Amino acid sequence: MAEEQKKVRFVIERQDGPNDKPYTQEFDVDYRPGLNVVAALMEIQKHPVTVDGKRVAPVTWECNCLEKVCGACMMVINGKARQACCSLVDKLDQPIHLAPARTFPVIRDLLIDRSVMFESLKRIQGWVEIDGTWEVKDAPIQNPYTAQTAYEISHCMTCGCCLEACPNVGPQSDFIGPAPTVQAYLFNLHPLGKFDAPKRLNALMGKGGITSCGNSQNCVEVCPKNIKLTTYLAQLNRDVNKQALRNIFNH
Repeated sequence: MAEEQKKVRFVIERQDGPNDKPYTQEFDVDYRPGLNVVAALMEIQKHPVTVDGKRVAPVTWECNCLEKVCGACMMVINGKARQACCSLVDKLDQPIHLAPARTFPVIRDLLIDRSVMFESLKRIQGWVEIDGTWEVKDAPIQNPYTAQTAYEISHCMTCGCCLEACPNVGPQSDFIGPAPTVQAYLFNLHPLGKFDAPKRLNALMGKGGITSCGNSQNCVEVCPKNIKLTTYLAQLNRDVNKQALRNIFNH
């Protein structure tokens, strides 16, 4: 007698549109070693039938690289913001609960709109004002210790895990969140970006800026790239305070 195929139960929070009420549906997926949440969602997409035999619309979610590089597949898995592509079924309590990151507007099911993060990057001028190239001998030189810090921060995928986990991000606050804020520190470290540092620091003095961070450390716990976000937020806070003093004396 053939051994019965092991199943994995998924409880998925669904929403038909931005203004519709959420509801849950349950699905079973055949277990296999190395199965991750994205692969399971692909199986549900191919065969969208609930555990009670009802055929439904395929679950909508977003993914791209499948290698924990793009950040697109961020969702709340068993109550924690994670990347679905690297969330292995074997390491998750079952049944596995999937929900959208409701810090962001929900478009449909697990698909969210993270435009607010990119608007925040505009606010802190998350770029270097330069157009051109140099010969190697004339290129701006960066301190190797500074470069090491910049390299760590540059791993940020703008996935939104830190915003979902942060208790100060949401309708109760205008805080733009850890990731966009720390990007200001990244570009202030750049040999050319540092010339626009006052603009970034002044932008973070306003409502929803650096002072809205409560230092809860939640962002550090969920960051899939293990970026020391609160360490850099603390340094950035000192820089903002110094800039505030400069503003006073300059006036």
